[in-house]
Amino acid sequence: MSSNVRRRPTGRSGARTVVARPDDPAPIIPILARRVREVEAKMGKGKMSPANRTKFQVIALLVRSERSRIKADPEIAGATRAELLKRLDGIATILAQVASRDTSLLNLLEATTPGPAAQQLRLDWLLESGAQLSPEELVIQAPSRPAPLVPAGVAERADRAVMPRSVKARVMANPFLPPDIERALRPEHQPGRLAGWDLMDPLYRAFEEGAGGEAASMPLPPAPKLDRISPPGLHLMAHQSRLLEEVRAGHRTFLLADEPGLGKTAQSVLAASVADAYPMLAVVPNVVKINWAREVERWTPQRRVAVIQGDGLDVDAFADVFVVNYEILDRHFSWLSSLGLRSMVVDEAHFIKNLKSQRSQQVLALADRMRELTPGGDPLLMALTGTPLINDVKDFHAIWRFLGWVKGDKPGSEIVRRLEETGMTPADRGFYREARKVVVGMGMVRRRKVDVAKDLPDKRVADIPVQLDDDAARSVRQAETLLGKRLLQKYRALIDAGEGHETDGEPDAAVMRRVAAGELRATAAKTGDNVFTLVRKIGQAKANLAADYAAQLSHSVGKVVFFAKHIDVMDTAERVLADAGLRTVSVRGEQTGRQRQEAIDAFQQDADVAVAVCSLTAAGVGLNLHAASNVVLAELSWTAAEQQQAIDRVHRIGQDEPVTAWRILAAGTIDSKISELIDSKQGLAARALDGSDVEVTSEDTLQLEALLQLLREAITADRGY
Repeated sequence: MSSNVRRRPTGRSGARTVVARPDDPAPIIPILARRVREVEAKMGKGKMSPANRTKFQVIALLVRSERSRIKADPEIAGATRAELLKRLDGIATILAQVASRDTSLLNLLEATTPGPAAQQLRLDWLLESGAQLSPEELVIQAPSRPAPLVPAGVAERADRAVMPRSVKARVMANPFLPPDIERALRPEHQPGRLAGWDLMDPLYRAFEEGAGGEAASMPLPPAPKLDRISPPGLHLMAHQSRLLEEVRAGHRTFLLADEPGLGKTAQSVLAASVADAYPMLAVVPNVVKINWAREVERWTPQRRVAVIQGDGLDVDAFADVFVVNYEILDRHFSWLSSLGLRSMVVDEAHFIKNLKSQRSQQVLALADRMRELTPGGDPLLMALTGTPLINDVKDFHAIWRFLGWVKGDKPGSEIVRRLEETGMTPADRGFYREARKVVVGMGMVRRRKVDVAKDLPDKRVADIPVQLDDDAARSVRQAETLLGKRLLQKYRALIDAGEGHETDGEPDAAVMRRVAAGELRATAAKTGDNVFTLVRKIGQAKANLAADYAAQLSHSVGKVVFFAKHIDVMDTAERVLADAGLRTVSVRGEQTGRQRQEAIDAFQQDADVAVAVCSLTAAGVGLNLHAASNVVLAELSWTAAEQQQAIDRVHRIGQDEPVTAWRILAAGTIDSKISELIDSKQGLAARALDGSDVEVTSEDTLQLEALLQLLREAITADRGY
């Protein structure tokens, strides 16, 4: 656009024609000066009609563009430029005075594309000033449409949508969700003092500059003296009870960033119970899906849980809690979004930090849908992540959007309201500290092991059951079945030969033990499946899942020690961890003493080394790895002592945090039974060492007990029980 012209007729009848002076480099300024006085006069009378609000917007936009043009025009002399900018500053001052009396006017400045009325008025004034406009500049742009509730990326995956059979039955049983009258009557907070301020960058800066040594954790009520929430046989720790008291008080959005091992899953499960927020959806990584279902059954046994697998055609749509992994959420988005969910948990929530990813869009769209349908617009929403909050706070933008703290690229009305209550703006020195408190108070909760150490045992073993993929699961089940049938044939042969007898339908325990012992003696000379090859096959099938869990854990807590029995499992783990961008060291049996010590020193001293991948037999004794407080046991030991020795590489002098060993178990296989046997042997040994009268004389090995378990299952299956 050029404003330095002699004469130009107006583009609309009735509009005034102005003849620009040849020496006037900015003929639009007199028009703006006259119009701003008109707006000022109307404000003086308390009458800011829609037409005058449009004038205010157009004046501000033209002042801004004219200022930029004048500064960039090399043909304007310095003294003339200064005079023109001074005149524009005078117009801007009047605009500021008008806006101070009605701060809602500042919202008009945020529109990137003004409405059609404002565009037409701008064209009229420019033509009135004698400006020459290109054909493109004369086109009135259509108003932008609001973003759809379901992003385009989500809609594009409609071809993958499935509809489980029982969903239709549930919808027919409850075809109408209750209307949200309360939300319709509740007005949105209108910005006042902070209207027009860009607040997102200051909120990010608040976490870099406003900490003041304070943890990013909101104040929570004290723990009640009596635990009235836990089911019989279980007991909440104090830090867990405090969060649930906040839920009881009515808080409904949480970024729960406790370190792993502090029971985030249990807190989430019980939060839904305290808030009576069912149906509940948990979106979780595949590796912890089975564990999530187990925790729901453990902490809320009165509730039904459905784990969604694959296309989920047989899922129980009448369940209270649904557990789905990120990878298949796109298939189930449609029916989940119409089910009337009242609570949603996103586990490992840093997975959604990329707003362009499919899973992020689906999670955010589901949350929007819940806010639209939940009575009061206030569903229970919890984002779980052990990742420290201050690594890169912009990574949490998607989480804030999920929780409803942010809408699009602006803070939500509740955050703005709380910021305005501080009485400050980003121009004030104390704003950043107060802004951080505001965001933390929205529901950030962060506790570390060292903070709640008194609630925790100094070391503990936590089981993580994982679902093997279809091919691996079939292979393991087939191997278990074949081994069980071979044991059954030997057992039946001995019973039929009269070398034992069954009483009241109960199998002969002595004959079972004889068969199992004979299998162990013959194993060395056998080929094919035996108890050792079976357990190795399970370890190989778990390798990717165990390594993936170790990677998640490392991203959350830092250093992790990964133990496995077999070299191929260690190789798989190192490859998965490298793909996750993590540096590793390895401790193996074939290493020299010097190589092993160099690996240990690197793990202990180099902050960039995240995971030590260790052999259970080569690294199970004599090593100090206390730089970590988390251990992943990818494969099970054959003795309780070997497992304990591995854990004690971390739990030793110099360790100042409680230690957690995460034992990865293949669900639905003999893996779980072996873990129970390890624990029972451990318990017997502990009671003996504690001076118990229990006599520990059994010479049964875990291999023998595992074979007995397979034989019992084969006998039961043969009888059709």
